[in-house]
Amino acid sequence: MKAIRGTRDILPDEVGYWQWVEATAREILAAAAYREIRTPIFEATELFERGIGEATDVVGKEMYTFVDRGDRSITLRPEGTAGAARSYIEKKLFAEGGVQRLWYVGPMFRYERPQQGRQRQFHQIGLELFGSDDPRADVETVAVATDILQALGLKNLTLLLNSVGEKDDRARYRQALVEYLTPYKEELDADSQDRLDRNPLRILDSKDEATKKIVADAPSILDFLGDNAKRHFDRVQMLLSELEISYQLDSRLVRGLDYYTHTAFEIQSADLGAQATVCGGGRYDGLVEELGGKPTPAVGWAIGLERLIILLQQLGERSAIVPDFYVVSRGEAAESQATVLAQKLRRSGFKVELDLSGSAFSKQFKRGDRSGAKACLVLGDAEAEAKTVQLKWLQTGEQKTLTQSELLSAEGELKVALNQ
Repeated sequence: MKAIRGTRDILPDEVGYWQWVEATAREILAAAAYREIRTPIFEATELFERGIGEATDVVGKEMYTFVDRGDRSITLRPEGTAGAARSYIEKKLFAEGGVQRLWYVGPMFRYERPQQGRQRQFHQIGLELFGSDDPRADVETVAVATDILQALGLKNLTLLLNSVGEKDDRARYRQALVEYLTPYKEELDADSQDRLDRNPLRILDSKDEATKKIVADAPSILDFLGDNAKRHFDRVQMLLSELEISYQLDSRLVRGLDYYTHTAFEIQSADLGAQATVCGGGRYDGLVEELGGKPTPAVGWAIGLERLIILLQQLGERSAIVPDFYVVSRGEAAESQATVLAQKLRRSGFKVELDLSGSAFSKQFKRGDRSGAKACLVLGDAEAEAKTVQLKWLQTGEQKTLTQSELLSAEGELKVALNQ
């Protein structure tokens, strides 16, 4: 048996990266007052049809949809924003007043052609801010995403920024874009020809080289912004500059979902190749109303974890979870004492791996070296009889004998030594 195409196992050697990324994000999001929300993995299909847009590729081609035993159309979530907005409405989070800052992490599902960093079951960390139309909210979300990526050690990042304006602005631009592209229809790639009537803005994101050349001279959406959208976008740019967050304007950046308004952005890495986007998002002021709630401005983003972790691995950013101590023992009495000692150290806050092989000391020491542990604790027959333990620091080779009680009472000194 094999895993289904487009899915993959995340094995223990890689899980350390996932835990590191999630822990880093959790800490930074908490510092900015974002609270975690956990929504269902599947929702009513209508939620995504209404929220994302029936003309989008996600809804039209990529969703995992089925009819359940209650004859209801159900879809595995292809993204997290629609579910968060549904929960915001259904659970009346707006009744708490003010701004609601939410975040989530988990699997999403899209039927796409699998490739490195893009799976049919993929994972995202997402952030949603409901209840503010202030440009400061847009900038806050960008700043939080930037903080997370920089805290993970990423450096070659580029923030691409655009405004897709308000509904009327987009309608005017859509008409101008269709008028420009129609004479070139036969020269566009097949997907773009199909999008010309359904969702022409998505043609701007085409990866087909011939289409990209045609699009290069297309009208810019920035020339179609109304006064309100211009003021909003100018303020976003000013605040980003004041935060010393550099950006590049990209009038072709429209994102793939219909609900976006005003600010749209992507954070890309120069170290990722073709699939360069690590984080993408923007403002979606009409989504809550479209789903049946009261008009509510909102802004958010999602970070794709598969691409991010590939990037961290390529750059050698290491977050592996390694033990503080690797416990080596041989002989019945020594193995019993080692088991007790390991558990007591764990309860004191240390990460401890206990070798369970019972093999020769030389083999256990080799495994201890491979584990990445800072130190080995060694118990043999002599140590078991004397209730002692050999503490060996693996980097320096320094070794000394302690009673087991001395070791357990030296918690503070050990933690200092481990952090050096």
